Amino acid sequence: MHGATYRTLRQTDAVHIWQGTVPHSVDPAALAVLSPEERAIAARRPAPIGARYAQVHAQVRRILAGYLDADPKELRVGRRPCPRCPDPAHGRPRLEFPSTGLDFNLSHCGAHWLLAVTAERPVGVDLETARPAADLWTTSAAVMSPSELRYLGTLSDEAARTAAYYRTWTRKEAVVKASGVGVVADLRAVDVRPHEPGPVLVPHAEPRGPQLWSVRDLPLGPDRYGALAREPEARGPVLLIDPAGPATAVVRVPDGEPRLQAPVQDGAPLPRR
Repeated sequence: MHGATYRTLRQTDAVHIWQGTVPHSVDPAALAVLSPEERAIAARRPAPIGARYAQVHAQVRRILAGYLDADPKELRVGRRPCPRCPDPAHGRPRLEFPSTGLDFNLSHCGAHWLLAVTAERPVGVDLETARPAADLWTTSAAVMSPSELRYLGTLSDEAARTAAYYRTWTRKEAVVKASGVGVVADLRAVDVRPHEPGPVLVPHAEPRGPQLWSVRDLPLGPDRYGALAREPEARGPVLLIDPAGPATAVVRVPDGEPRLQAPVQDGAPLPRR
């Protein structure tokens, strides 16, 4: 059931990153393509969160179906086993039907969403929108490594510090989502070197799967931050796709050679970004 778009994706070893926004109200056409489980989740969540959930997951189904020449309603979405435990609640998402090598990862924040799609390789993506600066520093010590905290402390400019915070957070989230462990991971142990421009190579060992990830930042526009994690061997293009743009706008994310360096030790100079 693979269509021409999937074959091109596989042959080019590319990652397609779809992006968009959804309205705060429920579209009956969106509800029609969801599974009963997805409709139940949307109904349990308060407005407008439930409406956004329904709209985003309908978009996911339509996009994935386009790669497979399939009916969005017929897709059966599940999860791969967590690499640490048999719990199916937090493994990487997968299509259980139809059988396919398509891999995907979804992130959404408010009305904004990102969907990374690739073929036969694990992928993780994260999206965040800027919140008031006062909300950021309460979580920093719980999720950042000592060298990451020290780097943030060197930044006197509030805008630079905010950007560094989100650069750190989205890189970490992309890695743990690609690995399949998600929020159960200790994010302090995932050092993503925010003082360096991407792509960077980030070690993250799990019992199964890759032990090293290539992580790059995504240019999403003002007050939005995103990151992509994929295998270092994946060298195909990363394409940002906006289905609402003119003729479905496609932008290639600038290439770069991922670098692996040790985290900066205490006392070593850190560059300002």
